Amino acid sequence: MRKTAFFIAVMMTLSLAACSQTEPSVDSRGAGDPERSQQEESIRGSAEEVTEVTEQANLPEHFVLIPGGTFQMGSPEDEAWRSSDETQHTMTVSDFYMSQYEVTQAEYEAVMGENPSYFTGETLPVETVTWLDAVAYCNARSEQEGRTPVYTLDGQTVTWDRSADGYRLPTEAEWEYACRAGTEGPFYMQYSPSAENTNFYGRYPYQIEENYFSQDNLEVQPGQYRETTVAVGSFEPSPFGLYDMYGNVGEWTWDAYGPYGTGEQTDPAGAENGTRRVYRGGGWNDFAKNMRSAYRAAMDQEKGSFNIGIRLVLNGAAGAGNVTGMLAGNGAQAQEPEAEGKVLIAYFSWGGNTQGIAEEIQSQTGAELFEITLEEPYSEDYNTVLEEAQRDQREQARPELASHVENMEQYETILLGYPNWWASIPMPIASFLEEYDFSGKTIVPFCSHGGGRFGQSLTAIAKLAPDAVMGEGLSVHYSGGSTLAEDVSAWLEQNHISHQ
Repeated sequence: MRKTAFFIAVMMTLSLAACSQTEPSVDSRGAGDPERSQQEESIRGSAEEVTEVTEQANLPEHFVLIPGGTFQMGSPEDEAWRSSDETQHTMTVSDFYMSQYEVTQAEYEAVMGENPSYFTGETLPVETVTWLDAVAYCNARSEQEGRTPVYTLDGQTVTWDRSADGYRLPTEAEWEYACRAGTEGPFYMQYSPSAENTNFYGRYPYQIEENYFSQDNLEVQPGQYRETTVAVGSFEPSPFGLYDMYGNVGEWTWDAYGPYGTGEQTDPAGAENGTRRVYRGGGWNDFAKNMRSAYRAAMDQEKGSFNIGIRLVLNGAAGAGNVTGMLAGNGAQAQEPEAEGKVLIAYFSWGGNTQGIAEEIQSQTGAELFEITLEEPYSEDYNTVLEEAQRDQREQARPELASHVENMEQYETILLGYPNWWASIPMPIASFLEEYDFSGKTIVPFCSHGGGRFGQSLTAIAKLAPDAVMGEGLSVHYSGGSTLAEDVSAWLEQNHISHQ
């Protein structure tokens, strides 16, 4: 196992609430459960055997064989915090090799000659890489090591040669199969990742939302939030010998985001169309509910984030045929607009922080301001609104809006503001996004937060407005403080939005 070190950051104040800082007291790997322990020992034994096979095959260091098989991909309907796009279906994958570790910054820089990461350190995972960057890295490293590159980029298409022996991204099915390692629950461990064995927003273990005011009921207690990536391999591996499958950074897959099919499939390659690509596993700032084995996150393929990185795979045997995807969808994702057209600032605010940001944006742009309000407003009591917000998220509620935009078709760019509630958008934002047709429009998000930045709110918006172009977001800590005006100005310039 690699020698690792990581820096412990000061724990930040939570968006909407401050959680208990009790250290985890439960062994989340399921010690004491004989049936579970026997299952994991069996899987672990298989992993040791395939490691020997990997060494005999003279493959790159730290790659292990993931023996193919059939599994139930997605989540059952009774899994807590599941999303509607996780329809369970039977999936078969062939043997493949997967790196035990996420690609480090040293590995990326050695091939690409640059390091785009937000956090810096040779043994930290590379992040702030786009899906296109990840594909380019796969090809460049393949060429450097005398392997046949897997991907070809030509005009508006990218083609995956299944027969090539070069490095590639895992498919979504391969990633989930490898992560599950034969298990069927939300995580491969019995209960939930904890801050002791995973780098994530440790104050938010699985199902804390339902137990926020009675944390004694939790199997895994809230713990440390490090606020940064850590060296790859800092924690114990999964039953398949893979490190950081949950947390640290999310990991790009090949697949374009789209609905699952319902029939049985073998070695699928995802949706046929779309430029929003799936990434899996969650990052250092994610809640446990968004690290579940079945959870699907999505982002435009030409955008990167400080919590998304790369894990490589290799074919177990040469495949057959090619898979073609899109490089520029809706005609806009690959373009930088010269002018943004008519702009609307639409926002939902509860405590006033988001409203203050929206008003600063309005003062700098002169754009129209629209507040998203509810027929039945949330409580003004702090503790009560915590319960109401997480209840609506859990139920994926669509609260009725009291305010409506007249002639939405006249706006080409919507600056969309909201507080980061429970690591995602408030459900009034979901109601707003489903009310109008955003096809071809540009949505530029901004949010106020208490430590989790965007959480998974960008994924939520991308899923609800699949035909919109996503601009670069702005996350503001609470009200933004003395730098708000400067931060807003830089963000507007980044998105080519005119100042008045």
